[in-house]
Amino acid sequence: MSTTLTTVRNSWFTWVTAGEFTGFLAPALAGALTSSAPLLVLAGIVEGVVLGAAQCVVLRRTFHDFDASRWIGVTALAAGFAWAIAMLAAGNAERLGTLPLPAVILLAAMSGAAVLLSLGTGQWLVLRHYVRHASNWIWANALAWGAGLIAFTAVTTPLWQPGQTTVLITLIGALGGLVMAATMAAITGFALTRLVER
Repeated sequence: MSTTLTTVRNSWFTWVTAGEFTGFLAPALAGALTSSAPLLVLAGIVEGVVLGAAQCVVLRRTFHDFDASRWIGVTALAAGFAWAIAMLAAGNAERLGTLPLPAVILLAAMSGAAVLLSLGTGQWLVLRHYVRHASNWIWANALAWGAGLIAFTAVTTPLWQPGQTTVLITLIGALGGLVMAATMAAITGFALTRLVER
């Protein structure tokens, strides 16, 4: 990999980890304070705005006349959509439990795919104007967010316990968010440099 591509990848990792971590503090705090689905979706949109803006720091240096406002917009909408799907599933958990197992598996697969593909698909609408094979960005994001969510769950599940204070719940969520952000940033950074290299 050339020095320029290494710089892009390293810069992407730094900015995107910081952006996603900072953005994720909105839903982490909202989740610690309330179970309101609309507020969590709104917090997810804030997360998308911050993430998209951080990504644009690198993208504007990499691509001439990069459309930052459109990138931030689609990232925010995709993040809100992903949070809405997650809240819909969480809010109907009891009802889903009454369905036959094959139906639950099918619904889980469909909603999981929608969540994992949403951000990459939204961003592809912009990225396709700057690189060839931009559709690979969709799959790279699905992999990155899947790995990031697994990392988040692996960190937070053993730490979150009933009866914890709001501050502790938020701090554990923030720690999980940092691990998730770094995981996602590393995978998407590799994908971005491959697209630029082509």
